[in-house]
Amino acid sequence: MTAVDLLLVGFGKMGGAMLAGWQAAGTVRRVVIVDPVAATTSAPEGTVLVPDPAAIPADFSPTAVVLAVKPQMMDQALPAYAAYAGGAVFLSIAAGKTVAYFQKVLGAGAALVRAMPNTPAAVGRGISGAYATPAVSAGQRELCQRLLSAVGEVVWVEDEGLIDAVTAVSGSGPAYVFHLVEALAAAGTAVGLPPDLALRLARATVTGAGELLYRNPDTTATQLRINVTSPKGTTQAALDVLMDEGQGLAPLMIRAVAAANRRSRELAG
Repeated sequence: MTAVDLLLVGFGKMGGAMLAGWQAAGTVRRVVIVDPVAATTSAPEGTVLVPDPAAIPADFSPTAVVLAVKPQMMDQALPAYAAYAGGAVFLSIAAGKTVAYFQKVLGAGAALVRAMPNTPAAVGRGISGAYATPAVSAGQRELCQRLLSAVGEVVWVEDEGLIDAVTAVSGSGPAYVFHLVEALAAAGTAVGLPPDLALRLARATVTGAGELLYRNPDTTATQLRINVTSPKGTTQAALDVLMDEGQGLAPLMIRAVAAANRRSRELAG
């Protein structure tokens, strides 16, 4: 697929990370960015940065419109781009905004992909869950796959309702991992380590274990856990607590993800 003309609405951390990935991969040819920061920021090389939709060049006809504004700003931002719904595919990465929400503004026949990336996308190691409406062509779906792949892995769901579950697992998941670092560091302090050393050990342990997972895609997390665990050793003693059927990590995580899934549904209305 050749490089495409793209309209990027919103130039925050996620939008900036995606643009860097697209340019590195040669996915985009001409990019127009709409964001109020245009008043104080220079346009990234190879792009046009404008402060509002009225300043979009008249001859610009995007193949894709990427909606990367905050969900609470979408009501104000979206109507200005409805004119592109006849030919462009819209890719939304706004949490909680459903297909029905966009169709009210863009029309029932709009080609729309709803995606949920996560914050590791900022370092090219994210994962996005995506759902495409029936109006999205095979070519448009492939284009959105390429756009999302620029910042990590992509998985597709055929039921839009599963986006709430994706949000609960991977969208919110980085926060769970960061809290694990906090908890592990606090536990280290509780057994006598200086706080700064405990935090350094916890950070390196979690990031290192994640890298092992990443570099061994054919090895299950279960097997990697077993590899670390000597029978009747120190790791086993800790896992006996963490894997307790009633009060261990697994039932706690089930409750946590269920709460996030429930809240995602509530926010989506």
